[in-house]
Amino acid sequence: MQKAAIEKNYEVIAAQLTPVGRETVQDRVYSELRRALIGGLFEPSQVLTIRGLADALVTSTMPVREALGRLITEKALEALPNRSVRVPPITLERIDDLLRARSLIEGEAIALAATRMTPRQIAAVEAMLAEWDEMRALKHKKDIDREATLNQSFHFEIYRCCGSAVLIPMIESLWLQSGPCIRVAIYAFSDAGEVDTAHYHRSIVAALAKQDAQAAREALVADISRPFAFLRDKLQSAKDPT
Repeated sequence: MQKAAIEKNYEVIAAQLTPVGRETVQDRVYSELRRALIGGLFEPSQVLTIRGLADALVTSTMPVREALGRLITEKALEALPNRSVRVPPITLERIDDLLRARSLIEGEAIALAATRMTPRQIAAVEAMLAEWDEMRALKHKKDIDREATLNQSFHFEIYRCCGSAVLIPMIESLWLQSGPCIRVAIYAFSDAGEVDTAHYHRSIVAALAKQDAQAAREALVADISRPFAFLRDKLQSAKDPT
C-alpha cells in the first residue's frame, strides 16, 4: 500500500518535470553567444539582429530569440524597440560600476584561492604565462583572440580554486557584461605598445606562490583596473576635450 502511494507520488512529480536529454539547440546558441560576449567579439553599442545571428550560427531564429532573451535578463544585452538588441554602450557610470563589482567579487575569490592553491595548481597558471611569453616571442601582436582567451583562462584557473560555488557564477556574469569593454582596451594597449597583461599576471602568481591573500588581491585589482582606467580617461577626454 505504502509502495503504491510512493510510486503514484513520483508519477505526479514526473508529470511536472521536463525529461533530461541532450543539450538543446537553444543551449548551444546561448553558450556560443555567451562565449562571444565574454571574449569581446561584439563591440560596445553594436546592434545585433535575430536574423543576422541566426544566419551566422546556421540555425533558425527561435533558438537565437530565446538565447537573446536570457542574455538581456543577465544585463549582457539591451532590447531595442525594433526587435533587435545591442551591446550596452560604454558610459562612465557603467565602467565605474563594473570595476567596483569586479574588484570586490574577484578580489575576494583570489584572496580565498591564495590560501588554497596547491603547487600543482600554481604551476598550471605559470604554464599559461609561459604560453603568453611564447605568443609574444612569435610577435603575434595582433592575435587579440588568443590574448583574450589566455587572459580568461588564467583568471578562471585561479578563481576555480577559491572553494566557493557561489562566487564563480557571479564572476562569469561580470565578465559577460564587461567583455566588450575590455576588448576595446586590449586593442588600444596593443597598438600603443603598452606593458602587456603578463606583467600584471606575474605579480599575481608571485603573491599566490607566497599564499599572500592581500598581495594577490591588490595585484588583481591593479590588473583589472588598467583597462577600465583607460576607457574612463578616453570617455572623459571625449566629454571634456579641453
